[in-house]
Amino acid sequence: MNRFASLSRRTLVALSLLGTFGVLSPASADEIKPVDASRIVSVGTSVTEIIFDLGLGDKVVARDATSTFPEAAARLPDVGYVRALSPEGVLSVNPSAIVMLEGAGPKSTLDVLANASVPIVTIPEGYDTQAIVTKIRTIGKALDAEARADELAARVAADIEAAHADAEKVAADKRKRVLFVLAIQNGKIMAAGQHTAADGILKLAGAINATGDFHGYKQLNDEAILAANPDAILLMINGGPGQPTDDQLLGHPAVALTPAGKDKALIRMNGQTLLGFGPRTAEAVRELSKSLYGE
Repeated sequence: MNRFASLSRRTLVALSLLGTFGVLSPASADEIKPVDASRIVSVGTSVTEIIFDLGLGDKVVARDATSTFPEAAARLPDVGYVRALSPEGVLSVNPSAIVMLEGAGPKSTLDVLANASVPIVTIPEGYDTQAIVTKIRTIGKALDAEARADELAARVAADIEAAHADAEKVAADKRKRVLFVLAIQNGKIMAAGQHTAADGILKLAGAINATGDFHGYKQLNDEAILAANPDAILLMINGGPGQPTDDQLLGHPAVALTPAGKDKALIRMNGQTLLGFGPRTAEAVRELSKSLYGE
């Protein structure tokens, strides 16, 4: 049985944003060659947004389930989840090329697509400004739109750095400790550590990741939550099964003893904007910083 079969729609979307599955390595930028861009299947939230921002949205014939922005992308055929793609769905739209975010799959699907001789371009993932610039320029090179990509990359990078600079104006002793919560399962909170999209966006927004002492995502016991001592808790809107309500989270015995619990300091944001690390990242930085520190 496919290991994704029992997972719900919302769970897969959430996990795809969080980067919790294994990944396949992308080609280096030097290895990227232009592909036939007449019928693109775009896989990955940031990948799709970048292609549309490059003015090539009319070349996209299908997208994955996480690619719901812009609205024009959401109206296109859905070929499955970024890490649970259907080879039949992809091939049914007769793609000239597939442009996908690092980690897309599963491998069995990619093998079928490779055997069908469909060119696949893998875009490297990352959680800082330079990573977004690399995404944009790699996509631009693959789609023979390097000049437009350079312009977009420069504009997006400048916007993110401006938002980050504003967030960094908060004094060091005023920086808030933030706990990113993916879910609560059996009374245990699943939180974000280092090398995650959540960790990256918190740094850009001038906050401290309250659980930045481990790699990836893991469940926390009560002692770990108390040690994290968050001032605020960050969650995705519609994050999927296990996503707690405000009452469930604030009623958690350990959370209730933290500054975040006592102040009922919960922040919910759109997951694609918050964790996508694409052209809208500056928007996410500003929204998160404002939620934490005000104007």
